[in-house]
Amino acid sequence: MGQWREHARLKGRFLPDYPDDLQVIAHDGGPRIAHASPELIWVRVVAASGDVFDGIVLNQPHGLRSVAQNGPIRFLAPATAPHPVMTSDKYLRERADWTITPCDQCGFDELFDAPSDLMRAVFANVPQGAVMEMFTAKCPLCGGIQGLEAVASRDAEPAARKPWWRFWR
Repeated sequence: MGQWREHARLKGRFLPDYPDDLQVIAHDGGPRIAHASPELIWVRVVAASGDVFDGIVLNQPHGLRSVAQNGPIRFLAPATAPHPVMTSDKYLRERADWTITPCDQCGFDELFDAPSDLMRAVFANVPQGAVMEMFTAKCPLCGGIQGLEAVASRDAEPAARKPWWRFWR
């Protein structure tokens, strides 16, 4: 019980009198999708699976719609962020298919949005069924630039790769 208390990325973040409570960056999405700014909220951790944690939101966020007091929240604790960061099942499913180049300003190496949602928001005119191989995104923490490259594209044989200027297959 409470094995998350000893997790390397969470250790030292819990309140002394409430050993399962910590602050998490919650959001409605990154800067290309959400209108509300991310907020730091209090969360009580209730479960962990590897580096993914589940909790209950302890306070009502001011401007967010995606989380509410007493509601569930899932989060990661990236070494490159000042606090653990809310995530989604969709992001976790898509994450393995992409290599994320850390932000050129703060080094953050995760996203707030699933890559497929981010692509739709940034590239609204891409033809139906097209698959992006590489693109850049605004860092949701500081506004710097992050790079995303599809793992399948990176692992392709050189002859199968598209020219650098060809963005979709």
